[in-house]
Amino acid sequence: MLKSLDLSISILYILGILAIGLWAGISHRRKSKANAAGEYFLAGKTLKWPAIGLALFATNISTVHLVSLAQSGFDSGLLNGNFEWMAAFTLILLSLFFVPFYIKSGVATLPDFLEKRYDRSSRDWLAVISVVSAIIIHIAFSMLAGGIVLKTLFGLNMYVSVIVICIITAIYTIIGGLKAVVVTESIQTVVLLAGAFIISYAAFNKMGGWEPMTDVLKNKGEMDKLSMLRPHGDSSGMPWYTVFLGYPILGIWYWCADQTIVQRVLGAKDENHARVGPLFCGFIKILPVFIFVLPGLFAYTLVQTGHLDVSSLGVDDKGNVNSKGIYTLMITQLLPSGLIGVLVAALLSGLMSQVSGALNSISTMVSYDMYQRYRPEASDKQLIRIGKIAAGIALVFSLGLLPLLNRYESIFSGINDIIAHIAPPITCVFLLGVFWKGASAQSAKLTLWIGSVLGVVVFAINKIFPETLIGHIPFMMMAFYLFCTCVIIQVSFSYIYPVQHTEESAQLYWKSPWEPLQGTAWKGLGNYKVLSGLLLLVTAVLYYIFR
Repeated sequence: MLKSLDLSISILYILGILAIGLWAGISHRRKSKANAAGEYFLAGKTLKWPAIGLALFATNISTVHLVSLAQSGFDSGLLNGNFEWMAAFTLILLSLFFVPFYIKSGVATLPDFLEKRYDRSSRDWLAVISVVSAIIIHIAFSMLAGGIVLKTLFGLNMYVSVIVICIITAIYTIIGGLKAVVVTESIQTVVLLAGAFIISYAAFNKMGGWEPMTDVLKNKGEMDKLSMLRPHGDSSGMPWYTVFLGYPILGIWYWCADQTIVQRVLGAKDENHARVGPLFCGFIKILPVFIFVLPGLFAYTLVQTGHLDVSSLGVDDKGNVNSKGIYTLMITQLLPSGLIGVLVAALLSGLMSQVSGALNSISTMVSYDMYQRYRPEASDKQLIRIGKIAAGIALVFSLGLLPLLNRYESIFSGINDIIAHIAPPITCVFLLGVFWKGASAQSAKLTLWIGSVLGVVVFAINKIFPETLIGHIPFMMMAFYLFCTCVIIQVSFSYIYPVQHTEESAQLYWKSPWEPLQGTAWKGLGNYKVLSGLLLLVTAVLYYIFR
């Protein structure tokens, strides 16, 4: 249980973020009333690269990551750090190949872009899928992780505590719009990273350094926990080739084609800010392996040496430690009073930034992609009102999903399991749409429909009949197989229903792979091509070290 000092720090932090969010959003909208909807949903396209990069990171890294990556570090070592470092490659794709089209087409949402490249049917389907995925992945799972933390630390009912935090988050998000979201996310990223560094140092210091930790792993014959790339047949179900084949399918959808993430880029001041922001985020994404995953591995070795008491966590039906609460256990046992309050603030930052970003994206898509379609004459005031109502409904619906999602043994695995079945058709139509002139509108629509149905069917078989052949396929490889199936579907239907480009769609695919590299770039280190090469080099070196 938290002491009064820690509780006071946490409460003051929440109230401070609420005040800053309301001030930022309301004051920004008062400055420019000419385009009220644009100011609300896209911050009037004024965002610069540092804010974009920090906001991308904050929207991605939530309480889910703090809690579940520590859990994965405790259970399987550095393996799930692949989801962090592989993101660098997809963020480079976003910067080099997708951003120019998003900015050039002037879209407010990614479904809007899909209509310009394909047709209205593709836009409608993606809008629905994007709203559903935002509710499940970005909000409900974040609430679940936050609830576990708040229950452990405060002793409160998980649902009551989450509802209170989410209502506070919804207030500044719904009232303030994207500007409020980005400003608060930038602050929350700094707090979150500071908190993560503190717990990492505390675990490192308690263990006595790197060598004592590796000595424990050697004595137990578990040095593979330090390996990011596992061999074929590894018990984790994630050998090296599944990472390189499966992750890009998940990552391209998440980083390049998911509204909740890309909305920060759509609010960029210009194309260079939009390109450099994701690359800045890519460099920050190197940190989570060391400050989110590694502390969990240190916790494992601390338990083995008797420096961390996990008796309060209990064990599952297989006799393994119920590691979902390992992060909060580290906070309460390794940190002094006062610092605990800072870490709680960091955890709340993760929850609030994830929920606020998703709510803003949902309200944007519902307003532009759904309501405005049937009410094209709708005023900015009406669009904003509908967006606020949609955000409120999404919040309530997410709360209803918590008991169902809590059945997953690992929160992180649960998220990626669901993404693996949602992402393949979306990744397919975006990739082929941007890189292949012949991708037709009819083929995109059929691929989205058939691919989504296939994903649902395979997911259901996996859960209902786990002993079948499909049930034994790791989710990363399933994502790859579904993606290959979707590519075959779209290519086949593109020949059956040949493409008929409009004047607009003819400008929304690359004529050659080198064309996107010819765009105007800043000089020196700020050049997006230089930054992309540097990010690739750093990531490759890290993979070599932790191979």
